[in-house]
Amino acid sequence: MATLGLIGSGNIGGTLARLAVDAGLDVVLSNSRGPQTLSGLVDELGPRARAATPAQAAADGDWVIVTIPLSAVGMVPREPLVGKTVIDTGNYFAPRDGTIPELETRELTDSELLQRHLAEAHVVKAFNNINHQHLRALPRPVDAADRTSLPIAGDDPDAKKQAVELLSLLGYDSVDMGPLSESWRSQVGTPAFCVPYSVTKNDRYRNQPAAPATAAEIRAALASAQR
Repeated sequence: MATLGLIGSGNIGGTLARLAVDAGLDVVLSNSRGPQTLSGLVDELGPRARAATPAQAAADGDWVIVTIPLSAVGMVPREPLVGKTVIDTGNYFAPRDGTIPELETRELTDSELLQRHLAEAHVVKAFNNINHQHLRALPRPVDAADRTSLPIAGDDPDAKKQAVELLSLLGYDSVDMGPLSESWRSQVGTPAFCVPYSVTKNDRYRNQPAAPATAAEIRAALASAQR
């Protein structure tokens, strides 16, 4: 049985863990505070889930999701992730992460910073542009007419294929927005960020019901993004 490893188990990480268990995957959860702090979530998820250290989650995952503040990227273990597909859900937020010059000047994207840290892994950006409540509400079967699309970006074609496979297992279609250098198109403040997945289709998405977003809608939102 395939395993999803999670480095970070907050709102997005916990939601992805729930979707993975629903899809029949095993889940290894981790955070910066230790496995003992995840006992409640593990109990909720049931026998397919267990808590571990970040290094163990990285080693055991067939896919590994990094879902932590950008300021903590240096703590992501390198060695167990060599050769693996690593999915980055993060968004740079200077008031929380501190000012990062390469991001302020747009020399790099935040996923490129993670890729630089994990030079021998294959980073794919995904799950960064949807509210965790909408992420939980919108999974659909493969043939569903109202299946929602999420954007991905990555530099390695095989890693992107693996990310597409994971998204599909979790109930989502994928829209390829290109290499990691283009991942800014789905980040905070862009047309593709959270708004397409709310019934209001505006910036008051947080407390609104979820609404499906088609691949065409997401492609249009990505194309209209400006830096």
